[in-house]
Amino acid sequence: MPRRGDSRAPKQGDRKAAPLGAHVSIAGGTSKAPPRAKAIGATAMQIFTKMASRWAERVCEEEECTTFLTELGDTAVRETNAHDSYLINLASPDPVLRQRSIDSFVGELQRCAALKLKFLVSHPGNFMDERSSGLERNAEAIGIALERAPGETMLLMEMTAGAGTVLGSSFEEMAKLIEMIPLPYRKRVGVCVDTAHIFAAGYDIVNDYDGVWARFDDVIGRSRLRLMHLNDSKVPLGSRKDRHELIGEGAIGEGAFRSIMNDPRLASVGKVIETPKLDDAETTDRRMLERLRGYVD
Repeated sequence: MPRRGDSRAPKQGDRKAAPLGAHVSIAGGTSKAPPRAKAIGATAMQIFTKMASRWAERVCEEEECTTFLTELGDTAVRETNAHDSYLINLASPDPVLRQRSIDSFVGELQRCAALKLKFLVSHPGNFMDERSSGLERNAEAIGIALERAPGETMLLMEMTAGAGTVLGSSFEEMAKLIEMIPLPYRKRVGVCVDTAHIFAAGYDIVNDYDGVWARFDDVIGRSRLRLMHLNDSKVPLGSRKDRHELIGEGAIGEGAFRSIMNDPRLASVGKVIETPKLDDAETTDRRMLERLRGYVD
């Protein structure tokens, strides 16, 4: 019996052409990001739309957006997304922090719409008090934000490693969170799977690759998977810590990434690396992308 969300797999020849890229810097302005993506041979690109570690908000003016899109048009990038600020906590029980988070989140969605980015990736929040209450607050806040910021940008909730009071480290909890989002806005919500996060959360993609994806299909549904973050892990299976490592050089190792890059079910899913940049971001990112492409049979 077919699993929920299954669809006809793309042809094998599409694998090398599937969107693949990296998180690139916007230092100097958002228009500087596309040339950096081009320099590493990326066909997918993730950016921040503002400083991720500060609350200061900003608006993307028309001239900025025009320049960004012009620069983007001079690259092979065909799938773009932003990652939201690390300060946002839509599940917070603190009413002041939660409102500030909602307002900032709306700003993130509005900048994505202005820049015509396809996805906004966001971590579920930290519940701080009770897990069930945190889920309710998170889902409600997502609905509020999507109502205030209409547009084509799709929100992707990212699977987490599960440290402390963070939400979204199990497929079951992520599915529950999505189901709690008000129905009119649920169609704008998907999932981003980070390989380092799910491995740290206890999903053994090294020794039970097919089993992990079967569970994802049954619980969340493959149709919800719209993006992957490809990161190796500095920490072992089930450690609950978010520590990224270079592809093939961590606890996950080469085998699982070979499986991902050759999996026809994932051929059309965009993939972005967030691995360490070392001394030279461009050189390191290009080497990681070439390594991943080299895994394709």
